[in-house]
Amino acid sequence: MSATGSGYDYSVTTYSPTGRVFQVEYASKAVEKSNVALGVKCVDGVVLVVEKPVLSKMVVPGSNKRIMTVDLHAGIAMSGLAADARQIANKSRQEAAEYRTFYGHAVPGKILADRVAGHIHTHTLYWYLRPYGCNVLLAVYDSDGPQLYCLEPAGTAFRYFGCAIGKNKQGASSELEKLKFNELTCREAVKELAKIIYKFHDAAKDKDMEIEMSWVCDESNRQHVVVPDEVREEALKLAAEAKQKEENESDSDNEEDEKSS
Repeated sequence: MSATGSGYDYSVTTYSPTGRVFQVEYASKAVEKSNVALGVKCVDGVVLVVEKPVLSKMVVPGSNKRIMTVDLHAGIAMSGLAADARQIANKSRQEAAEYRTFYGHAVPGKILADRVAGHIHTHTLYWYLRPYGCNVLLAVYDSDGPQLYCLEPAGTAFRYFGCAIGKNKQGASSELEKLKFNELTCREAVKELAKIIYKFHDAAKDKDMEIEMSWVCDESNRQHVVVPDEVREEALKLAAEAKQKEENESDSDNEEDEKSS
C-alpha cells in the first residue's frame, strides 16, 4: 500500500503513513467541484449568496434550494452535495429547537456552530459512516451581533468576516479581501457579492445559473429572510452590467494588441 491513497482510503477510520484521512479530503474535493457560495459579515448583519446551476430548462425555478433557514435568527448556505447539506440543515434546526425549548431563548451562534460541527465530526470517526460531502456557511444574528461561520467536512468551524466556498474559491476569496467589512452594509454587500458571482461565471463553459440571496440584519429585524426582490434585481442588474463592461474592455485591449503587433 502506498501513501498516495491506495489502501488507506477504504475507511474514514484509517490514517495514511503521512497522517492523512483521505475520505475527508475526498469530501473536500466534492465541495471544490460544486457551486460557489459566499458569505459576508457587515456592520448591520450577514449576507449569504449562492450560485445554483440550472440542471434543466424543465426544472421549476426555486427548486432544490441552497439557502435554508435554521431558526428565526439563523440561516445556512451550502456548497457540495445538496442532499448531505440538507441533513446538516435538519440537524441545525433540531439543535436550535432543543436549545430554545430548554433555555427559553434563541441559541447563540457560537454554540450552534460548535454543536453542528461536532455532529459533522462524528461522521469522520466511525467506519460505518462517511464524511459529509459539503461545506456550509452559517449566518447568525444574536445578542453578540452578526456572525458568520464556515463548517467543513472535517468537523471544523471557523468564524469569518467574509468567506467563499465551492468552485472558484480562491478567486472569490481574493475579491472578498478587498471589501471593507467595518464599513460595509448589507445592501452594499448584496451588490458586491452579486458582482463576484458574475465575474467568475463563464457563460461559455458553465451551466445557466440561478442566484439565491438571503440576509439576517437590522433591516429584517434580525431575522433570516430572503433578500427583497427589488434589492436582488437591482444587484443582479448592476452585476451583469459590470461583467459586460469588463468583457468589452478586454476585447478592446485585445484589438489594440493585435493592431500594435
